[in-house]
Amino acid sequence: MIFLVRHGETEWNLVRRYQGWGDSPLTARGVAQAGAIGRRLRALSEAAAAPVVASPLGRARRTAALIQAARGDATPVAFDERLKEISIGDWDGLDRDEIAERSPGIFERHAYGEWYFDCPGGETYDGFAGRIAAWLDETRGRTLIAVAHGIVTRVARGLYAGLPRAEALSLPVSQEAIWRLTDGRIEAIAV
Repeated sequence: MIFLVRHGETEWNLVRRYQGWGDSPLTARGVAQAGAIGRRLRALSEAAAAPVVASPLGRARRTAALIQAARGDATPVAFDERLKEISIGDWDGLDRDEIAERSPGIFERHAYGEWYFDCPGGETYDGFAGRIAAWLDETRGRTLIAVAHGIVTRVARGLYAGLPRAEALSLPVSQEAIWRLTDGRIEAIAV
């Protein structure tokens, strides 16, 4: 069973800047979101003692530490490179207007969410989904809490439930939710 969460709100989320492998600090709201997720996980019997694994990017690391603190768990967080957000290559750290300036029509040429896989120097869908699938396969049969990113949570849920790619890429990516992945099903748990 996997309890999948997205990192708390960041400064760049506020200004709609795409982080990719770049990073920005959590906002006060992001800190509060992480604490609320930790308290909610502490109240779930299946998650109360589950280990935490996170993306090594700063925003996920900070969220994971705050979750652990709110759970009252001093166990160190494990980090897994496969949980890193998608790299959008040369566009990591740019906003929508800056990307559109560099590649006119990029957002119009692609179905929802597909532009992420058409970035100069960025990851392809197959490469990105491959690393997420490998992580899912390795965690099969274990109970854990995973702290990751928006596109990671979309693709992971899609792969886990066998959803079509387009459906997976349009899944919600709330920073105030927990997704329980168990028995091939996905359940959203409100925080």
